[in-house]
Amino acid sequence: MSASGSTRAILAALTANAGIAVAKFIGYVITGSSSMLAEAVHSVADTSNQALLLLGQRRAKREATELHQFGYGRSRFFYSFVVALVLFSLGAVFAILEGYHKIGHPEPLKSPLVAVVILVVAIGLETYSFRTAMVESRPLKGTGTWWQFIRRSRNPELPVVLLEDTGALLGLAFALTGVGLTMITGNPIWDGVGTVLIGFLLGVIAVILMVEMHSLLIGEGATGEESVAIQAALEQTEHVERVIHLRTQYLGPEEMLVAAKIALAPSADLTTVAAAIDRAEAAVRSVVPTAHMIYIEPDLDRSAAR
Repeated sequence: MSASGSTRAILAALTANAGIAVAKFIGYVITGSSSMLAEAVHSVADTSNQALLLLGQRRAKREATELHQFGYGRSRFFYSFVVALVLFSLGAVFAILEGYHKIGHPEPLKSPLVAVVILVVAIGLETYSFRTAMVESRPLKGTGTWWQFIRRSRNPELPVVLLEDTGALLGLAFALTGVGLTMITGNPIWDGVGTVLIGFLLGVIAVILMVEMHSLLIGEGATGEESVAIQAALEQTEHVERVIHLRTQYLGPEEMLVAAKIALAPSADLTTVAAAIDRAEAAVRSVVPTAHMIYIEPDLDRSAAR
């Protein structure tokens, strides 16, 4: 999938979160709910995160330079990692501190019904954003589970948006529960408890994102299915006797580097070697279109001699 699918998911999330953030801040001013304030800050963080993801996509499109000869594709990994840090620092830490303060110094809510209405509307908007991310992710997800998609995807934006939207929906449920229990019991401590739960939820999601984006940032190779396909394509190429070794690395979500050493027959002349390499490169690109950069080193098959 090209970056267009990721962009649609990001724009849907950006639009939803920007509107939700404004509504939540208005709700906080009216009600004084700490859960509402934590959710407002959460939405501001999410909106900033989507802007960072769009910036990463834009910077990744820059042409290769003498200093960065393989291009800037990993900018998308870097900005997705920054998103995880923002989600943790702005969302999780603030919510935990605000919730702790509200539990220690509870204050009654004003017009809590307003908070309930805003939270219900926010759930609807977040559901729209979450559905968009799921639709755009399905072609990449394949037959695996959603957790497997998050762990294995080389596209950084879609897992980020999926996890953010999941966290947003769960956070809204926590906030709605906290406000609801406060209305039922008359005890504002429940509002603080809901806020703390939102903070811990955001912290868990941020840690998951940081681990996954760190792995992409330092360089991940082809998936198991892609490695098998590349190996088979090389071995089935005419004049290639076997693959001595194969190394791959993603330079960006849609750009893979493939380096391989292949064994050719000792009797192959230079023309045959060049033709075999050209056919091998074409075969690899036919099965894995993201293999933009391919370096193949011919060698003699010394396995029999050993």
